[in-house]
Amino acid sequence: MIEVVAYRASWAERFAALRDAYAAALDTAGAPFRSIEHVGSTAVPGLAAKPVVDVDVVVDAADVPAAVAALATIGFEPRGELGVPGRQAFRTPERFAPSNTYVATAGSLALRNHLAVRDVLRSDAVLRDEYAAVKRRAAGRASDIDEYIAMKSDVLGRVLRAAGLSDEDRAAIAATNRRITGRGAGG
Repeated sequence: MIEVVAYRASWAERFAALRDAYAAALDTAGAPFRSIEHVGSTAVPGLAAKPVVDVDVVVDAADVPAAVAALATIGFEPRGELGVPGRQAFRTPERFAPSNTYVATAGSLALRNHLAVRDVLRSDAVLRDEYAAVKRRAAGRASDIDEYIAMKSDVLGRVLRAAGLSDEDRAAIAATNRRITGRGAGG
């Protein structure tokens, strides 16, 4: 069952704590980073979401290995790209759960996708509310996370169009999402 809940102000506080812990680990390891971004639905005030904070640690391509190694020192288990170019995923240690953390390459489509969705939904209340309704409906009907993702794809396509992503970029994001859901919920 997919859980989608009303927006919680505590998500911003949780992100701040995660950002501080990640920045400390990166600094201690001497791993350069550009920013640490709160992304996903929990980053959008007023948006219903799965209660899991999504975080992108943004780095230059040359700094990906150092950032991955730095996060490993605080318990993150590297899982690689998992089919999403420009994004390194991790198994989250219990003390940082519930969260999804990624090292995202600056300028990558994966990062631009995350930022575009966040920024459009923060600025467009009508689209935000439509997306929330779709998410709630999908959560009530989907048999697993893959079906949930697929049920949101049309509205996400409109969000990405509103963000100005090209037809080519939107098609690449849709293809990546289909590959992910095609693998099954086990990843």
